[in-house]
Amino acid sequence: MNHSMINSSVSMHALQQKIDLMANNIANVNTTGYKRSEASFQDVLTSVKAQPRGFQKEGRLTPLGYNQGWGAKMAKPQLNMAQGSLKATDSPLDLALEGNGLFEISVTTQDTNNEPVRTTRWTRDGSFELSPSADLTDPDSMFLTTKDGHYVLGTDNEPIRIPKNHSVKIGTDGVIMSYDEADKTLPPEQVGELKLVRVVRPQLLQQLGDNLYGLPSDLTMQQQEDILQIVTPVNNNVDPITVRQGFIEQSNVTLSDELTELLTVQRAFQLNSRAISSSDTMMNLANNLRG
Repeated sequence: MNHSMINSSVSMHALQQKIDLMANNIANVNTTGYKRSEASFQDVLTSVKAQPRGFQKEGRLTPLGYNQGWGAKMAKPQLNMAQGSLKATDSPLDLALEGNGLFEISVTTQDTNNEPVRTTRWTRDGSFELSPSADLTDPDSMFLTTKDGHYVLGTDNEPIRIPKNHSVKIGTDGVIMSYDEADKTLPPEQVGELKLVRVVRPQLLQQLGDNLYGLPSDLTMQQQEDILQIVTPVNNNVDPITVRQGFIEQSNVTLSDELTELLTVQRAFQLNSRAISSSDTMMNLANNLRG
């Protein structure tokens, strides 16, 4: 196999990964809170090809030899945390974030013994709802959950409870106040505060599907804090993260940009495919030569 075939075949593999990435972005153009993934390319290997001494002419400033590439590979996809547009809704439980933030939720998974285990995950999708409490000792409460039934966590790292027959008002700082619908003369009561995290290094977040994000399990607590920073009133002044009640954030995928980039990548894929065909044709001609 000659150099052109190796170069083109390696590059075609990377371009196919790029096409798959853009296809996933296009498929989630209407997903609430979805953040598009971006990819960059880097050389697989670069070697210096020697040149004859006759190329060393008077006045030449560059040394003899030229770089010879062996194709490109796609680097790790990075998350684009650019703000998506906000869409107003009629639901007081629809929440949107402005800034580089995520909601913290609790997801129930199973361990190796098929026992239920609660795992911390993060999401940008703020289309929440109230679910009945399974706690028999507190039948008068409802849980704030995602559409998939995952518990939304508060600053106390516990699921947020909302009393039954109460309406809620959520401030821009995530503080949740409940109002008794049966007796509107009663003052509001603070029932919780949303736990928000700031994304410091989005390239290290793991996309787990279902609009959820996670972290590698082998990280220490300090390493986790270098990726996700808990939002507090003290650190929320420089890069503020605010909550908007009655809104949902739409995907930050722009369909026209994705389709334009898709055409460019397809043309590059086609060019490398023709390079392989041309190289194969030349090798066939060389093999069929007769002395």
